[in-house]
Amino acid sequence: MSNENAQSNNKSLLKSGLLLSLMTFMSRIMGLLREMTKAAFLGTSMYADAFTTAFMIPNLLRRLFAENAVSAAFIPTFKKYLSKGDEQENRRQTQEFLKSTFTLVSFLTACIVVLGIAITPFITPIFCKKPIDPYNITLFVHFKMWLASNMPALFTPPVIPSAEDYAAQIQSWLSKKNEITVLTRIMFPYLFVISIAAFFQGILNGCKIFAPSGFTPVLFNGIVIAGTYILSPFTENPARAMSFGVIVGGIVQALFQLPFVLKTKWSVCFTSLKKTFTNPGTKKVVALIVPTIIGMAAYQLNDLVSTAIASRTGDGIVSSLQYSIRLQELILGIFAVSIGTVILPDLSGLANSKRWEEFNNMLIQAIKIMTLISIPVTVYSLITGKELISLLYKSKKFDDESVRLTLGVFHFHISGLLFIALNRIISPAFYSQGNTKLPTLAGILSFGANIVLVFILSKFMGGNGIALGLTLASLINTIFLFAFMKKMKSMNIRRIAKSTIIYIIKICIYSAIAALPCIRLHPIIVRVFASYKRIIAFGMPVMLTAILFGTIGVVELVITKDEIVKAIFRKVKR
Repeated sequence: MSNENAQSNNKSLLKSGLLLSLMTFMSRIMGLLREMTKAAFLGTSMYADAFTTAFMIPNLLRRLFAENAVSAAFIPTFKKYLSKGDEQENRRQTQEFLKSTFTLVSFLTACIVVLGIAITPFITPIFCKKPIDPYNITLFVHFKMWLASNMPALFTPPVIPSAEDYAAQIQSWLSKKNEITVLTRIMFPYLFVISIAAFFQGILNGCKIFAPSGFTPVLFNGIVIAGTYILSPFTENPARAMSFGVIVGGIVQALFQLPFVLKTKWSVCFTSLKKTFTNPGTKKVVALIVPTIIGMAAYQLNDLVSTAIASRTGDGIVSSLQYSIRLQELILGIFAVSIGTVILPDLSGLANSKRWEEFNNMLIQAIKIMTLISIPVTVYSLITGKELISLLYKSKKFDDESVRLTLGVFHFHISGLLFIALNRIISPAFYSQGNTKLPTLAGILSFGANIVLVFILSKFMGGNGIALGLTLASLINTIFLFAFMKKMKSMNIRRIAKSTIIYIIKICIYSAIAALPCIRLHPIIVRVFASYKRIIAFGMPVMLTAILFGTIGVVELVITKDEIVKAIFRKVKR
């Protein structure tokens, strides 16, 4: 019976994973098109930096409260209610839990939105570096000048502007600060509507319905793109048009899922705050999510601190980091997010029934799948990064300087793809057992490392140092997650770590072999198509290098009879 259950779980994982991967692939493509639209309208200008910063603030809170609450607290608790059966009393308790959770999410996010809009003017100066006043040079500036004169190899002297230049810089600083304030206030309500959408997603995923939630980001990105093109002629700048598109897109994400939620026979409505805060299920969610919020806050604050430092490093750095991350997440989101989302309910079910061998098998398989995808993609992206960025973004206001800025940070971002992917897979293994403290601690330690690394590396490497700091922090997070497995008796740390390390080494060797002929032929291919228009000039090197790299890699896997490839072939054949 155990083997039949395992086969059933694996089949369910593959089927759901393929469907969600398709939806997520569409979402990431649309997300990339959204960034391409932003690149065309804003480039790496001040307005691009302002929009990126303004959208980051509510989006950070979305990840912190909405996605975190669903994955770490709501789904495991909801699954326990569902496992009690379908008797009338159990259904009543489950329904009360859903009503209480819905009320809690709505009430808290509404309060945060109102508070956020009110204090936005006090937040935005963090992301705008005020120019140096030539008539009022601070003690800190004198200290930097002293360091530069005594250690010129390590420190560069601060630039002291003339009175005219200072006046122009002050005007630019005020414009950027005011624009970030306006855009943030426009987009802050996005937190409320997207939190409702995340709650609906939790219900659907708990019932093993993934497609509607997977499709909503496609709608969101499509609306943002359409809003930019439609509203740009009627606004002061295209960034505001994109901001209005964000709000409308969030509303559609919530409304689109509602009919599918109602089909599950679970109703969505409010209850009193007294019942909300006294409901045992909601109290369990709060107990699970509070330590997780602390850890996730540390993890998400990486973006906040990195953006604040980037905005003070120079114009265009913030937006170039975002363009690079979007390209990275195109790959990451297709597989890591899909598998992480699908695996959580199944891991929760196996944990509840104490079937630990199957639990470990599923986790190891998910880790190997991510390794098989992440390492080759990383190597290929390092070879063709310039052509990828030019193909996707280079147009109108996204010029050669924008390509240069984005390529530099992309090389360091993509190097951390494996670690970020593994974190997305391993964390659900802890959440599925109701343990949120250990991933929380790993997140806090990773956050501390990132702050130190970004602050130091940005001084010497600019935006590249910020990207490298994030990659190293992701590696540190992965190391701590593996180390904390020792504290979980249910997780066979020796077996998981050994399988992971051996498979990583194997795929690294395969990728290096596949990369050698590509490195040799890539410059030749680029020169052959250099005289053509953008799509051909950059698209053909990207495509031909991918075919060559992929063909060699697949041959290597088939010849060596790779276990993951064989498992995938067997499941697809069934």
